[in-house]
Amino acid sequence: MQIPLRIWIDADACPGPIREILYKTGKRLGIELILVANQSVRVPQSELIRIITVRDGADIADNTIVEQMRGGDIVITGDIPLAARVVEKQGIAIGTRGELFDDASVHGQLASRNVMEHLRSAGVETSGPRPLSQKDIQTFANSLDRILTRMLKQR
Repeated sequence: MQIPLRIWIDADACPGPIREILYKTGKRLGIELILVANQSVRVPQSELIRIITVRDGADIADNTIVEQMRGGDIVITGDIPLAARVVEKQGIAIGTRGELFDDASVHGQLASRNVMEHLRSAGVETSGPRPLSQKDIQTFANSLDRILTRMLKQR
C-alpha cells in the first residue's frame, strides 16, 4: 500500500503568498497539507487541509512537526534548525524562498546561522532577512513543482 505524500507547513512564520501557493498545489494534486502553528491561522475550507494548533513556547511547533512527520514528507519552513531535524529524519525541507535543504546545505546554513546568532548576542547589529520578493515567490513555486514532480513520479 502506498503511503500518501504529505506537506507540513511551519505556519507561524510562513508568508501568506507561500501558503496560497501551497493551498492551490495541494488542491490540484490531492496532497494533504498540515499547518502547525501556535496561533490561529485562516485557511480555505478543504478536506485536504488540517491545522494543528500547539501551545505557545520555544520549538513546540517544530517538535510537533518532527514527531509526527514521516520520512519522505515535505516540510516548508524558514527555520534552519527545524530543516536540519527534518533532513535528519529523511524528510524533505524546503525554505520559504525555495531553497532545498539537503544534508550538505542545511549544515552549512546552520553554521552560518549560529555565527550570526553569536554576533547578535555579542551586541553586533546584523540585518534580518530581506523582505520576500516576487522573485522569491516564483523561485519557491518552481522549486516546489520540481520536487513534487520528482516525488510523484517515484510513487
